[in-house]
Amino acid sequence: MSFLQPWLLVALPVAALPVIIHLINQRRFHTIDWAAMRFLLEANRMSRGYARIRQWLILLFRVLAIAGLIFMISRPLASGWLGLTGGGRADTTIVLIDRSPSMQQVGQGTASSKIETGVAQLVQTLNTLGSTRWVLIDSHTAEPREIDSPDSILRSPSAEAASATSALPAMLQAAHDYIKNNRTGETEVWICSDLRANDWNAQSGRWKSLRDSFQEFKQSVRFHLLAYSSPAPEDIAVRVTGVERRTTGDGAVLLISLKLTREANWGVEDSAPGTQSNARGKLRLPVRFEIEGATSELPVEFEGREFELKDHHIPLAGDHPKGWGRISIPSDLNPADNEYYFVFDDPPPRRTILVAEGDEEVRPLELAAGIAADPTVKCEVETVAARQLASVRWEGVALLLWQAPLPSGDAADMIKQFVDRGGRVVFFPPKLPNNDAIFDGRWTRWVEPPEPLRIETWWGDADLLARTQSGAAVPVGELIIRRYCGLEGEFTPLATLPEKAPLLTRVTTDRGGVYFCATTSSMDDASLGTDGVALYVMIQRALAAGAAELGNSLQLNAGDRFPTTADAWTKLAGSEDVLSNEYSYHAGVYAAGERTLAVNRAAQEDDAPILNDAQVAGLFSGLDFARVDDQAGNVTSLTREVWRLFLGAMLVAIVAEAGLCIPRIARKTGETQ
Repeated sequence: MSFLQPWLLVALPVAALPVIIHLINQRRFHTIDWAAMRFLLEANRMSRGYARIRQWLILLFRVLAIAGLIFMISRPLASGWLGLTGGGRADTTIVLIDRSPSMQQVGQGTASSKIETGVAQLVQTLNTLGSTRWVLIDSHTAEPREIDSPDSILRSPSAEAASATSALPAMLQAAHDYIKNNRTGETEVWICSDLRANDWNAQSGRWKSLRDSFQEFKQSVRFHLLAYSSPAPEDIAVRVTGVERRTTGDGAVLLISLKLTREANWGVEDSAPGTQSNARGKLRLPVRFEIEGATSELPVEFEGREFELKDHHIPLAGDHPKGWGRISIPSDLNPADNEYYFVFDDPPPRRTILVAEGDEEVRPLELAAGIAADPTVKCEVETVAARQLASVRWEGVALLLWQAPLPSGDAADMIKQFVDRGGRVVFFPPKLPNNDAIFDGRWTRWVEPPEPLRIETWWGDADLLARTQSGAAVPVGELIIRRYCGLEGEFTPLATLPEKAPLLTRVTTDRGGVYFCATTSSMDDASLGTDGVALYVMIQRALAAGAAELGNSLQLNAGDRFPTTADAWTKLAGSEDVLSNEYSYHAGVYAAGERTLAVNRAAQEDDAPILNDAQVAGLFSGLDFARVDDQAGNVTSLTREVWRLFLGAMLVAIVAEAGLCIPRIARKTGETQ
């Protein structure tokens, strides 16, 4: 139990006032022995035991009445599951709401989602607790915004479900900065989330910095987590993994590849509407294809957790050089992953700019970038010197391969603008590294191990070295590294050598892609040039990703920045309730002039694990932290005032005390004893 006015509890010692008065009254009388009273005392001795008990009961009920009054005006809370750490009315209350797609999961037997239930519970609880100032931090922009009251959360777009992944560390950093910059007093931070690992990024070193920063505040900062961590084992997610338009003798067809993912095997009792399953976990459901209004349906059957459909042919009626479509499956517990939008167009030429110091490195890179796996795709490679970078026509460039001292000055600015536009850059070490840095990365010195090295670990499930569509692994482990260059900076390692020395890394960027490869295609450095499969796959994937940003039809993850255009973006498909300034956070199809975008949830949203209790407790270790677990559709209040119970208890105590104070009725003379 906690109290909205806990400072009034300091008055609890007043409850001892009846006892004190009783003791004082006892000291007002002096005992005088009087022979004539001896017989009266002897007569009263028989009833002394009852009188003493009666006096103590009167004192007890008087104490309880006063204590009940004090507890009542302190406004006690019955918190149920919610272990509030009481502390009275906060000066500032900061609200963080996870808007990721997984929060759209509805509860069993209810139409309310996690985010709808969480927002309603938060508003009700915060209205009860009260505060001087209210702040809502958007889960996508991480920008704090002051609001008038908790009821404003119900009307705010920043509290509505979206398709973009939330970044809890960034939101907490924004809360920290707000507390610091505004010098708030006693502060409470309320978090509503379903604890998906991709939203919390528990492995990030940023959490330790956040904990240390919050502990440095002199004022009290309390954290309350409203967790909706229940999984949806019967949920199925659909995702398009490839779209290709091909011209045929009869016109054109679309080749669509898709992937279905489910949390667990199903039995007969947990089939969703529109699906069929059996006790062995086989599932049959219809997949609906929609191409600009024209629909078709394909029943698929799969067993296990995943199903992939490769190159499903859909004829295109008439001249259809570009367009958009949508794939959907029957509704289940999470409607956010039941559809996927896509766009298609003739692929643009893939242009590569190559900057290299020597001919030995140039030739393997030219071959890897100049020969496309698909003969219908045109590739162009232009080799220039670093000093000629200003003459490059960047508009059609998809990839920059840089094997020279890292650029600085105007050259570095041009490359940064290229990446901001969506281009890809792969840096290879120069013969003589210098102290220049770009994208917070810097080459140190060459390392020549006594024996050639093999790559120890690499990412085989994502990015440049991921498995092929057929599931075959890229032969990264066959590469021989004779020497490599050290690398300093903030990056994500995609391939490492023994002792965790980075070989291929990616720098985190808002858009585009920046990679550092710690060796070259020279035979003296590695077998990248001779065993060229890994090099070819790596460069072709970077080139394809960069080219995808150049076409008039783009696939974006929700939360990615829309390209700048002269025309305003309009919605072709998607939710009707989305505001124009929220387009980039919601799944749909959007158009501006000749450009068309398909926006969808990120891939990690389809199968994100849930943090366990120990992981969550570790993230808030050392902080004033309380957690409550709720479920979607719950309408029971998390906290309520119970001062009426204490009022009733006080009235009962007063009535009981009054009853005990009524004098005993004396018997009439002559009554039979």
